[in-house]
Amino acid sequence: MPSRSEPSPRERFWGHQSFAVVGHSAKRKFPRLTYDALKKAGKTVYAVDPGSGDMEGDKAFPDFKYLPAPVEAAVLELPKEETAAWVERAAEAGVKNVWIHQMTDTPEALAVAEENGMSVCTGTCAVMYVIPGLSGHAPHRWIMRLLGRY
Repeated sequence: MPSRSEPSPRERFWGHQSFAVVGHSAKRKFPRLTYDALKKAGKTVYAVDPGSGDMEGDKAFPDFKYLPAPVEAAVLELPKEETAAWVERAAEAGVKNVWIHQMTDTPEALAVAEENGMSVCTGTCAVMYVIPGLSGHAPHRWIMRLLGRY
């Protein structure tokens, strides 16, 4: 377990400067909290959503191949049955760092990531990392720290 002064792999994930936040709004609410928090943090962030072309003024791209620039990391918050395909798409786009939202990883998605040498964070919610301070997600953050899983 990392020491308190050493960031965990999950904390280091958010040190990247460019992100794609991937959702599928036709099937599940787009992960707007994560998207907005990354923008507020000054990161370059693109919405990828095959179910929408617009997000309240921001352009949503249907796939990684349409992004105006490559990204270092992708946050996948999709229906579980779509996760493996989107890990594959991320790999094809050269993305090496992937966050798979809690309870949406699959053995197939993890295998694709491993086959492509990707760094993967999974098993928890992105929001407790990207929204600092007190929020509805702060208790989750405290519990995960107590369990040594933050």
